[in-house]
Amino acid sequence: MQPQLISPVNRVPEVTVDFWLIKLMAVTMGETAADFLAVNLGLGLTATTGLMSAVLVGVMALQLSAKRYVPWLYWLAVVMISVVGTLITDNLVDTFGVSLVTTTTVFTIALAVTFAVWFAMERTLSIHAIFNDRREAFYWLAILLTFALGTAVGDLISEYFGLGYNATGILFALIIASLALGYFTLGLDPILGFWLAYILTRPLGASFGDLMSQPPEYGGMGLGTTITSAAFLTVILAIVGLMTLRRGRTA
Repeated sequence: MQPQLISPVNRVPEVTVDFWLIKLMAVTMGETAADFLAVNLGLGLTATTGLMSAVLVGVMALQLSAKRYVPWLYWLAVVMISVVGTLITDNLVDTFGVSLVTTTTVFTIALAVTFAVWFAMERTLSIHAIFNDRREAFYWLAILLTFALGTAVGDLISEYFGLGYNATGILFALIIASLALGYFTLGLDPILGFWLAYILTRPLGASFGDLMSQPPEYGGMGLGTTITSAAFLTVILAIVGLMTLRRGRTA
């Protein structure tokens, strides 16, 4: 009798419409929540970064110990990384005076090095094969760097080059649409397409988050970070709830 082979369990979700929707909500909330904690609550960038980094360490310890995909835990980790990634870039720019050009360049190089080492050690960058601890560690490091890079790129376009929130959001939406077109019709490499889209949804979400939360004199709608963060958190919770329900029924 042949022994039964057990397929390894992928620790991250499949890339679906739900995935991109909740990812967009998470990055938008990351932008507004970071502003809410640092500015509205008066914690300041340094204290907020330290506090959120400590929370992230705890969440990541739970995520890495799960050894499987758990919707609420995975997306909690994404939201926390979104907040911390935003704060890292904001700290470098606002606290330490590092230019947006420099932060964009440094995070681009750091992400490229991460991918190069990841591929050299695992021979794949596919998110459909996150089966062991080392691949998952590389995956989450890449995610953190995409959020930091996305924040820097978004601020570079909207603030440094002065395009504003509306134009920046539309620009990145068009770029992402072109990536989708390339994937579905022109044979764009799925791994390259995924990671490019993952980076660019960060400035897209941040632009719309700023558009909703910032006051009218800065080109926003004036809803404030509290209402904006709460609205996107509600959507995230609803989608994660549906994912968990569907996953339970499938199991």
